[in-house]
Amino acid sequence: MILRKLSILNYKNILQAEVVFSPKMNCFFGNNGMGKTNLLDVIHYLSFCKSHINTLDSQIINNDQEMCVIQGEYDYEGRAEDIFCAIRRRQRKQFKRNKKEYEKLSEHIGLLPLVMVSPADSDLIRGGSDERRRFLDLIISQQDKQYLHALIQYNKALLQRNMLLKNQSTDAALYEVLEMQMSMYGKMVFDKRQLLVESFIPIFNEYYQTICRSTEQVGLRYISQLEDRDLTESLAANRERDRILGYTSNGVHKDELEMTLNEQLIRRVGSQGQNKTYLIALKLAQFAFLNRKGQTTPILLLDDIFDKLDAARVAEIIKLVSGDSFGQIFITDTNRKYLDEILQAMNHDYALFRVEQGEVQPMEDRV
Repeated sequence: MILRKLSILNYKNILQAEVVFSPKMNCFFGNNGMGKTNLLDVIHYLSFCKSHINTLDSQIINNDQEMCVIQGEYDYEGRAEDIFCAIRRRQRKQFKRNKKEYEKLSEHIGLLPLVMVSPADSDLIRGGSDERRRFLDLIISQQDKQYLHALIQYNKALLQRNMLLKNQSTDAALYEVLEMQMSMYGKMVFDKRQLLVESFIPIFNEYYQTICRSTEQVGLRYISQLEDRDLTESLAANRERDRILGYTSNGVHKDELEMTLNEQLIRRVGSQGQNKTYLIALKLAQFAFLNRKGQTTPILLLDDIFDKLDAARVAEIIKLVSGDSFGQIFITDTNRKYLDEILQAMNHDYALFRVEQGEVQPMEDRV
């Protein structure tokens, strides 16, 4: 899958841009705060119907404007795909595929597989368990519609049960219906998350050890209440306690994904370089998983990934992403040094752009 052309109107500080891309490597450089990350975020939005950092839609529209429009023209395994999105203040956003509007945004998820590596990924290590669950959900949802459906239905039932608890409802029959739904869909979510983590660890280790040239072992431990209990029984048994708490204390929405380095939690033992390498290897493993399971090669977005890494690790990353196993890549940096090294290491077509004050200008100079 290739993003051929991107059109942007009023997306954060990018007031207007129309950019034609290389089918392989696209490099953006400029100072911090110029709009490089916003440019990648537009591409992310077209795949997931939301910002990479979960920015509210109202905050995506440029401050002085009433609406934002983004459009991508893709080559999807030989057929054209046109994706259009319009975001208006105080209105429901429009999302269209080939001029036909989606009834549900969830129908779009998975069509345009994408992996983004960015400084915001540090939340996976430092943030709460919800960040790590979202990471698992994002991977599986892109290649498994049944999982996405189960996750949506589980969350709907959870929301309704929480409303009953907050309202101090004692309607046992209504609780039982919702708890049955949570148990059924929760089991599907649990099974698929567990399967993903098991298959993910070997390739994750391979990428980590390749980048840092060490025998350090990275790991993921999936922890769920469903490992040793039936959710229907657990929800019923905790109903009175949950009513006092005002929320549901059991279920897959409480799952945890422990991230480890040599069997220790990396948030406790990892250096800045180890954390950065860990996250890059994690995302490259995500790319490999989607590439193997999906129907098309995902797009890879690399936002300012070289900061806090030594020269040896940078060299290994450059060697990896320059290989034939990756498809179209978009990469940002504040200077030309590493971008030029990547371009010199590969024998593929590329395009180079300067980003300044929200304006994107193609550069004609070759490395």
